[in-house]
Amino acid sequence: MSLFANISNPSNSSPNKFRFVSIGECMVEMAPADKPGQFQMGFAGDTFNTAWYVKTLAPEWATRYVSRVGMDDVSDQLVHMMDDAGIDTAHMQRSKTRGAGLYLISVQDGERSFSYWRDHSAARQLADDETALIAATEDADIIYFSGITMAILDAAGRAKLLGVIKGAREAGKTIVFDSNLRPRLWANAEEMTQTVMQAAAASDIVLPSYDDEAAHFGDADIFATRDRYLDTGASVVVVKDGAGEVHYSKDGQTGFVKPPVAERIVDTTSAGDSFNAGFLVGLAQTGSMQDAIRLAATVAGQVIGQKGALVPLALDT
Repeated sequence: MSLFANISNPSNSSPNKFRFVSIGECMVEMAPADKPGQFQMGFAGDTFNTAWYVKTLAPEWATRYVSRVGMDDVSDQLVHMMDDAGIDTAHMQRSKTRGAGLYLISVQDGERSFSYWRDHSAARQLADDETALIAATEDADIIYFSGITMAILDAAGRAKLLGVIKGAREAGKTIVFDSNLRPRLWANAEEMTQTVMQAAAASDIVLPSYDDEAAHFGDADIFATRDRYLDTGASVVVVKDGAGEVHYSKDGQTGFVKPPVAERIVDTTSAGDSFNAGFLVGLAQTGSMQDAIRLAATVAGQVIGQKGALVPLALDT
């Protein structure tokens, strides 16, 4: 029996205790400090943000992050930060010649923009060692990755990662994918859309965002996005739409949830990442798609009301 059956049915034994393995890139973040011209260093990245919120919401889950970093002091700090958060770093690979990628946040008239330095990021080689990837995922219950994970890899790395993902799915593990479309990371739009659909076809749960999907796939409406991913063979598709209704399909049953209105919007950097964590934990806790989406929306609402990708939550979960 696949884990998805366990997530969908919390009457199974130990329904809330899973091994969650997230694969991708955690970067050095330079965010503006209170004094103009000064920056504060932190660490963040889409799949890592989700892992961090999973561990925050479900501390009983064994949460692991899989990537590659350097052997320098900054990389050491990054790994220590994960360790301090209770995230398993035993399968973090190290590179002698590369380090962690970096991004800098700029704010002008209240609008945020990002500059990236990731060409020599060690995470671009996270799939070079297929044996290491298998070792990092073979005891997983849930494996999570994203379009950004795929984008930073070369063609050989993508093929290796997808091969490991497909093997894990065949072994009964639940595969979760957030398309997270970032055109600047891809050689061209065709490469991005084709690779994203290949990754979705290897997944059980797909968590796209409608505005990006409409822009890059030409979806006429949110139902077109949902149906396109269902056609890949996913059992569950949840389509986020900013402050709009969240549409879902699970085993042929469709519906939507209107999220609560956010009290304030300060920083939307990790909105989708935290939503995904809330949804997965909520589905494990309740077995209800609507309840899981409500928890996810509540989590994301708290996150966007604070500054930074990783923020404290005030939830009774």
